[in-house]
Amino acid sequence: MKRYVLQPKDGGTFAVESETTGDVAPGPGEVLVKIEAASLNYRDLLMQSGKSASSGGDPVVPLSDGAGTIEAVGEGVTPWEVGDRVALTFFRDWEDGRFETKYHQAARGGSCDGVLAEKVVAPAHSLVRLPGYLSMDEAATLPCAGLTAWHGLMERSRPLEAGHTVLCLGTGGVSIFALQIAKAAGAKVILTSSSDEKLKRAQELGADGIVNYRENPDWDKAVYELTGGKGVDHVIEVGGPGTLPKSMNSVAAGGSIALIGVLTGFDAPDASLFPLVTRNVDLSGIYVGSRAMFERFNAFLSEHEIHPVISDTFAFDEAPAAYGKLEGAGHFGKVVISFS
Repeated sequence: MKRYVLQPKDGGTFAVESETTGDVAPGPGEVLVKIEAASLNYRDLLMQSGKSASSGGDPVVPLSDGAGTIEAVGEGVTPWEVGDRVALTFFRDWEDGRFETKYHQAARGGSCDGVLAEKVVAPAHSLVRLPGYLSMDEAATLPCAGLTAWHGLMERSRPLEAGHTVLCLGTGGVSIFALQIAKAAGAKVILTSSSDEKLKRAQELGADGIVNYRENPDWDKAVYELTGGKGVDHVIEVGGPGTLPKSMNSVAAGGSIALIGVLTGFDAPDASLFPLVTRNVDLSGIYVGSRAMFERFNAFLSEHEIHPVISDTFAFDEAPAAYGKLEGAGHFGKVVISFS
């Protein structure tokens, strides 16, 4: 069986290296999944660069997001059968309910092995059934970026409603999923990017308003103008400290900010948080989601037949190049590794 692992390099970084290992088999309560596609997230770049809290220790199989077909089931497994099409959950043991910090001990591609392998053994409770209309490449984009967008818009704080306005920062996986979810739910979307080409593509997906933040450094003012001075009801905040102050300026009274990403780093934001108090704004930390959320997300996808947006697809033996594509930030949507 072939797989990739993150091997330590000088300077605290990690190399994505392939290796061949023996066959694996499921034990009691486990299933064997033949992985057919995987996708990358910004977290995977943090792991490779050594900047993630999970970086270090023993070599780990990278990537959290994968989809495939069950090849074997272990003793006592009843919900699954050979041939079932499944995706693996990001947090292996977060099935439902309130998040607990212990779930970090089994975050795929970080604190435990991920899915960049031809076959993966997984606990039966850590899988979801795939919507039948999706290809494996499409399904592999769901476990982290898709579920994170769903959690931020539909599961926390003030759930999205028809007629609401959503602000999406950039055109990465989470933001494009949020655009698609919001439009399917009857909401309006404003999206930012530094690329006019990407902004045009976002309009083709249904974005109602666009802002080039390179041409408009005060993009929060542009967002306010687009909303008639009201502000947006929801912000998908993937930038972190460098963009949070302007996101706070963009949100409406009684609105919500889903704090998701750290694309601008880990430092503290250079802004007062008091405006959130005066406007009764909810600020929610969002880190992927539970299996139960994933199942509700899949039901929504099936109802609206949403197809994830794939920017680039690489072969299994081109996995390091897929990392390079994501790092270059030229993608629109998701970067996928197809095993077939």
